[in-house]
Amino acid sequence: MKNILFLTFGVLWLFVGPSSGELAPLEKSYKILVLIPVSSWSHRQVILPIVEALADRGHQVVVLSKFPPSTLHPNIHELTVRNSIYEEKINFFEVRKHPLLFLATFRADLAATAKQLYNDTHVLDLYAMRKEFDLVMVDALFNEAMYPFAEDLPFITISTVGHDYQQSAVMGNVMNPAYVPTELWDFARPWKIHDKVFNILAHFFNALVWRYWVVPAIQEEVTLHLPDIRPLLYTERNASLTFLNSHYSIDLPLPLLPSQVQIGAIHCKSPKPLNKELTSWIEGAGDEGVIYVSLGSMAQGNTMPIQYRDLFVAAFARLSRRVIWKYEGSVPGVSENVLIRRWLPQQDILAHPKVKVFLSHGGLLSLQESIYHVTPIVALPIFGDQERVSAHLHNKGFGRWLQWEDLSVDLLLQAIYDVSNNTRYLNNVRVASRLMREQPTSPKELAVFWSEYIIKHKGAPHLRSPAMDLTWLEFFLVDALVFMVLVGGLTYALLQNILKRIKLDYGKMKAD
Repeated sequence: MKNILFLTFGVLWLFVGPSSGELAPLEKSYKILVLIPVSSWSHRQVILPIVEALADRGHQVVVLSKFPPSTLHPNIHELTVRNSIYEEKINFFEVRKHPLLFLATFRADLAATAKQLYNDTHVLDLYAMRKEFDLVMVDALFNEAMYPFAEDLPFITISTVGHDYQQSAVMGNVMNPAYVPTELWDFARPWKIHDKVFNILAHFFNALVWRYWVVPAIQEEVTLHLPDIRPLLYTERNASLTFLNSHYSIDLPLPLLPSQVQIGAIHCKSPKPLNKELTSWIEGAGDEGVIYVSLGSMAQGNTMPIQYRDLFVAAFARLSRRVIWKYEGSVPGVSENVLIRRWLPQQDILAHPKVKVFLSHGGLLSLQESIYHVTPIVALPIFGDQERVSAHLHNKGFGRWLQWEDLSVDLLLQAIYDVSNNTRYLNNVRVASRLMREQPTSPKELAVFWSEYIIKHKGAPHLRSPAMDLTWLEFFLVDALVFMVLVGGLTYALLQNILKRIKLDYGKMKAD
């Protein structure tokens, strides 16, 4: 059973303990522009705590996003723009079947979004006044169209997906594909030879497709409206710093630059009391406890294929414990031990000691919340980075990783009972939770400190890796290797010629 005292101590440590009150007094209120017009709800959940922390500090923050205003904070001003990507209308179970087709559609949608953004007078007005801001922040994923706002200004990118090898390479820190997965896939470790080969090919293929096929389409639309801007990828290389939604306690421990700052689990928070209905349902579950089920904020429940929905219903009916299921729609034939709601306070539920297992889609934020609130996981990834996250939690021993194509009632039940009854999973999660909380300063304070640092030091060029100024040929020493081969070859040919002449001269001398 979860240790409530441990949870309480962790919360106090993170928010009240030695990490609090370490920021120096505010010297000046800055104006900060945060650009996230192409961001999912989960991306927003990472970025909003940064915005709120900066606003609480006394800075004026303007946020450009696709979401309607959601805060009444006097220091936050939110602007809403439309874009051509409506994830709530996408059936991600179909995307799982045809990922390449989705990528082609996504390329067109990002280009259309760039056109739509720069046809918006509010966006153009904001662009015209961009020099009034002291700092620009951009979601590093899918928001290349916003890079012109950051030209010649202190610039921070936010990697909401955690470690992204492409974004890391842009900062001058090229990750080794021998052990670093792409943002989409990972495998059970230790990797087999075919896993390594696939990973190497995926590293190159993903980067080539994105940077030489997707981004040029965005560039073309942006240049039509702003013909004098620098190339988007050039501006990207001039980012001062990046915030990574990761932490070594639950992610791969990787070598990072000073300009790569981990703020993983920044959105995690202490639980609030549950409403009467949920409290009664969970408390009445007895010692068997409760299974919490959610496939995230993007894959709507009513897009779930009927065979899988019915499989869930059949499996839950055989459980000897209660289930709380987040599902957008009606579910025929559901058993009496299942409570279904369209929306649920996920962190508050996961924090309850009677919640034994989280049946999840394997999203990164859900993993962080599970670890933070000490709940093991059974993951069923659907699309995007969920496959990588699910493989990672499996490798770390935080839970089980299942595939939809292999799913059966017996397999699902076996995984649920294994994760809930085998203390190995709970112990691994508990240790990771303690490590996540045991930090010298909180993620919010880190975000505030480094944001102010970048502003005060005018982009902090001293943090810039020399690798950012090298071409790929120079970085991988191709030019040096070619030079060495040429010099070596010439030296060898010269020595051969000298030896040949010596041999001929010696032969003549001997003949004489």
